[in-house]
Parts: sequence; structure tokens; C-alpha cells
Amino acid sequence: MLLAIDTSAGTSVAVVDPASGRVLAERSTDDSRRHAEVIGPFLAEVLAETGVTGADVTGVVAGTGPGPFTGLRVGIAAARTFAAARGVPLLPLVSHDAIAADRQRHPVVVLTDARRREVYWSAHDETGTRVAGPGLAKPADLDEAIRASRPEAVDWPRETVTTVPAGRLGSLAADRLASGAPFADDTPLYLRDPDVTVPGAPKRVVR
Repeated sequence: MLLAIDTSAGTSVAVVDPASGRVLAERSTDDSRRHAEVIGPFLAEVLAETGVTGADVTGVVAGTGPGPFTGLRVGIAAARTFAAARGVPLLPLVSHDAIAADRQRHPVVVLTDARRREVYWSAHDETGTRVAGPGLAKPADLDEAIRASRPEAVDWPRETVTTVPAGRLGSLAADRLASGAPFADDTPLYLRDPDVTVPGAPKRVVR
């Protein structure tokens, strides 16, 4: 069984049968602020619903973003921890690829909220293959950003999602395992620095 986790937008957890790609159980929320609070209960619920134990999990699929630093790292840390504890492979995938995989035969530009009045975007051709991005842009600059990477993609349909369903991520992982296609690098796609910075040295007090 595959355990899939994505916190690039909302939070989503799923159990997927790798032989069929069928989603056996899934929990999701589009709340982009409570990743740490819901991910534990979601994991417990999907495992309980399917009767799958940790020993039954043969791989952990992790959505690597793009996503804001605070939320994205929660899901990736949970996936890495579970995989390490069970001694099973970590299977990283770019989160937007899971959305485009359901849109094969139709090109699409996938959009997710990046906060700070910006969006993450990526362009995928009719096979579901990512041909540009992921990138980060303000909505007013989105056409220009897409055109600079893939001019024809400016006119492609756009799909904005508030949550990347972990079930789709797991199904995509099952397809790649079956075909021998490569997985993504195990590198979170933050695309910008985190909001929190390390404070500098304290100022000297002159008496």
C-alpha cells in the first residue's frame, strides 16, 4: 500500500493501492493554516478506515510543492518520518503534476495560492507532462511569466486548486512505479525565502 501526503496548499492524506492506483481512503481540507493540527488525525483515520497498518505500507508519496514554507514542510517532514520509521522508500512528486495527470489529452496551467497576493503556476501539455514551471508570479504578471517560459501556454485553460488531493498524488506514484518512470528530486519547492528570518546580533548599549 502507498501512503500519500500533500500539504502544498491545504492538507490531504490518502491510502492508495499501488497495483490498481485506486484510492482506498482520503482525508482533505483546504484550510491552509492548520497543517500541523490535522495531519496526525488524517493519517490515523485513513489507516483505520482501510485496516492498513504501518507494516502494510510499502512506500510514502510526498508532494514537494510548490508551496509556502510553513505548510509544505509539515507534510514533507511527516512523509520522511513515516518512511524512515518503516524502512520504506520515500516517493517525491511535484504536487502540481498530480492535478495535471487527471487532465491528460488537454493542456492546462495549474495554479495554487502562494499567499502575499501571488500564485504558483506550472504548465502541462496534453500528455500531462510539465513543460514550464513551477513558477511564482503576481496575478497581474502571470501571462508575462508564462509567455517567457512557454509562449503558447498563455492561451491554455487554467485550473486553480485549493488542495492537491493526496489520492491523485498516490495514483500518479502508482503509475510511475508500474512504468519505471522517475520520481522528482527530494527537494521542497518553496520558490522563495520563508517569512521568518534569523535575528541579527543584538545592538550594543552605550552608556
